[in-house]
Amino acid sequence: MKLQRMNRRALTLGALAVSGALALTACGSDDNGGSSSSTSSSAANASSANCGAAKKGQQLLADGSSAQKNAIDAWVKAFSQACGVQINYKGGGSGAGVTSFNQGQLAFAGSDSALKPEEVTASKQVCSGGQGIDLPMVGGPIALGYNVPGVDNLVLDAPTLAKIFDSKITKWNDAAIKKLNPSATLPDLKIQAFHRSDESGTTDNFTKYLIATTAANWKYSGGKAWQAKGGQSAAGSAGVAQQVKATSGAIGYFELSYVGDGVKAVSIDTGAAAPVAPSTDSATKDIADAKVVGTGSDLSLKLNYNTKAEGAYPITLVTYEIVCDKGNKAATLPATKAFLTYIASEEGQKVLSTIDYAPIPDAIITKVRSTIASIS
Repeated sequence: MKLQRMNRRALTLGALAVSGALALTACGSDDNGGSSSSTSSSAANASSANCGAAKKGQQLLADGSSAQKNAIDAWVKAFSQACGVQINYKGGGSGAGVTSFNQGQLAFAGSDSALKPEEVTASKQVCSGGQGIDLPMVGGPIALGYNVPGVDNLVLDAPTLAKIFDSKITKWNDAAIKKLNPSATLPDLKIQAFHRSDESGTTDNFTKYLIATTAANWKYSGGKAWQAKGGQSAAGSAGVAQQVKATSGAIGYFELSYVGDGVKAVSIDTGAAAPVAPSTDSATKDIADAKVVGTGSDLSLKLNYNTKAEGAYPITLVTYEIVCDKGNKAATLPATKAFLTYIASEEGQKVLSTIDYAPIPDAIITKVRSTIASIS
């Protein structure tokens, strides 16, 4: 069962979805009443752009990143209510999403890691005359969620995290943890470190952070599959978060919207003046420093995992929506394009910060919007 946020979050998601749907449907009404004002006219045009040529009752199948699933769920509810399109996003993990996309099973996929060269090559078999491209759409911090009785504020750094997840530090009262938390009462309790059982872009980004910041303590090559020894596993961000919530002494990694309701988040000692907690603001400060490294229509990014900037949280991810630049399936292209247009819009991006995600910085999302308009 998917981990649910507190009632406040559920109410927020519902309100956002309804208000988003109302905004789209209200401006798209065919009933002009007794008014033909310029405001009504411009609103109608906005509705046409949002729903495009999407056909009511059409169904889209998508899969991929579980880290972005809470964002996708909010977007899908608003878009479906407004445009009548049903979108089934499974959230089975980035690896599953990319594989299914390259097998021609999906309208689009979500991944926390950009396509690898061999995955781009495989996509050309599905994208007639084109290839799969990465569109950065969701930003956010990868939180280290923990469940340690009596410890409300916990600070860790990269070397300590590497040793915890590599089974080199096994007790919460270890000297290295005490040094970072001198005022905390740390219990003599076994650490239960949880990682993803499925191939995951969240794993890829978390281990990229460890490789970039403490290579001496993390001797693995990284990637979507977990490589370190020991620990326990669970499927999806929701599965890891659920296990952390249920297990005394547990720690795991997942995006920020899964923190809460019995799970607290670690602050990271980056070498800046003060440890940095995961938040939409602290993640945005790091993502804003990202560089576009993709070529052509591809907008894959290089993140700065080794930042020491004040207030910048270093363990961030950007989730990409993967679609063909050319050669998308004609039957689903209008609905796919309409949905991507909505989630990249100012209105769609505004949803993110209210549910613990970081909107994509303006300079990057502007390029995303132009690219979506050009896909065929």
